[in-house]
Amino acid sequence: MIVLSSRSVLLSVYYPQIFLILTSGSYLALSSVVALGANIICNKIPGLAPRQRAICQSRPDAIIVIGEGAQMGINECQFQFRYGRWNCSALGERTVFGQELRVGSREAAFTYAITAAGVAHAVTSACSQGNMSHCGCDREKQGYNQEEGWKWGGCSADIKYGIEFSRRFVDAREIKKNARRLMNLHNNEAGRKALEDQMKLECKCHGVSGSCTTKTCWTTLPKFRDIGYVLKDKYNNAVHVEVVRASRLRQPTFLKVKKTHGYQKPKETDLVYIERSPNYCEEDAKTGSVGTQGRLCNRTSPLTDGCDLMCCGRGYNTHQYTKVWQCNCKFQWCCFVKCNTCSERTEVFTCK
Repeated sequence: MIVLSSRSVLLSVYYPQIFLILTSGSYLALSSVVALGANIICNKIPGLAPRQRAICQSRPDAIIVIGEGAQMGINECQFQFRYGRWNCSALGERTVFGQELRVGSREAAFTYAITAAGVAHAVTSACSQGNMSHCGCDREKQGYNQEEGWKWGGCSADIKYGIEFSRRFVDAREIKKNARRLMNLHNNEAGRKALEDQMKLECKCHGVSGSCTTKTCWTTLPKFRDIGYVLKDKYNNAVHVEVVRASRLRQPTFLKVKKTHGYQKPKETDLVYIERSPNYCEEDAKTGSVGTQGRLCNRTSPLTDGCDLMCCGRGYNTHQYTKVWQCNCKFQWCCFVKCNTCSERTEVFTCK
């Protein structure tokens, strides 16, 4: 059984008609989804590429998990860039699936990486918890580790399955044979690699009085916030690349680091971009910019959240208000609480 309350927002995004039907009850069983018809549901989800739609139809149990992973990536993007001119606020408005940024910028690189990592994370977690069919704990993590002197135990997260599922689903939308396809596929893989590299080994000792006569270990997923920080650092150090085309067919073959001698390829862990980032000062649907008009800013900060940078030189508005609350409360005998009234004048600044 799948608890509806934790997934109602996603269902309303995917298929509003079915969401209205399901809200009459407290729970949503997978059998209900199947009964409604995987073909009908999957054909109504916006943003899916043909191969993604086929995966949805063959694995209807996975589509909610995939959507949760994509949404988790969007949420993390909005957290990591909450103080920047571009703050991911335009992502996921219509659907959590499909391409969002048409410009091949650093921001697009981060978006693709964090989404691919989010899907892999969500699928791996669902497998460990028994919420998806055809997967479970990592069956390869069995027996003894002779070098370290401990044995595998518990339920190790099957990260290989999660990554492969993410690769099959997320990468399936890259159909066109162009430079952007190479960029997106590279960043998808970099996001999944960041997740794989952050997997943790947890162990527990067994024995009398806390002794470690035997020790069992298992692998666990990292917190997704940690992946966000790792990929934000890679965003700050993203590599500008250009496409190398086949000499005869002139089709994009691979990416190389721009302005270098020879054909130096970026590292598989790098985030890469092919176009310079716009300034995101004004609203522009193509770049995914909602502009900075009306955004909160910090008048004294020299960083990206400061009014000078956030407002792009347009200036800012000052709003004053008074906050009032009860303070210095003391118990009086007998029997009531006496408080003072405190107030504080606060200024808030928003971009013009």
